[in-house]
Amino acid sequence: MEKAEAILIGRSRFSETTLIVQWCCPEMGLFRTIAKGALRPKSPFAGLLDLFVSAEIRFGRAKNGDLHTLTETRWMNPRLGVRQSYGRVLAGTYLVKLIAMVVEPHAPIPGIHDLLTKALDYLNDHSPSIAFVERFELRLAEDLGLVGEFGAARGESALAIEENFHRRLPVQRRQLLEWIKTHSPS
Repeated sequence: MEKAEAILIGRSRFSETTLIVQWCCPEMGLFRTIAKGALRPKSPFAGLLDLFVSAEIRFGRAKNGDLHTLTETRWMNPRLGVRQSYGRVLAGTYLVKLIAMVVEPHAPIPGIHDLLTKALDYLNDHSPSIAFVERFELRLAEDLGLVGEFGAARGESALAIEENFHRRLPVQRRQLLEWIKTHSPS
């Protein structure tokens, strides 16, 4: 049995009662677990597998493949404030999708995990802003070695990520920037 501290970054239904849960961990990077029976009313996972929660988890490593078996989870930081607005959830979703676009599964990512932790902690107490989005993109691009130590001009970090990974930025970026423009104080 292995133990890790990780952020829950995604979940999808595997069957009527089972979930596939995606995690971001400094040592293991991005990885997936199966939470058998998680959707049953008396499951030990009931109410614990929410997006953007930092948790201490225990899991059994897969003998074949990359789908490990989740056995236990305990909240360390639930970040309940992120759920207070659609904009905060959208921002968290964009950050996670952007990271998933640039990171290899199971590769250690201590700097990126720390960046995501700080960003989600910020979103727990604040609504996102354009400056927040661009700062996250800049820090991520710096961690990936895509921009120099003096940073990049406004908006260039996102372009550098897109060009270097030959993939379009997640659609949530456009949606988030539109949400910020309509909800920011004038």
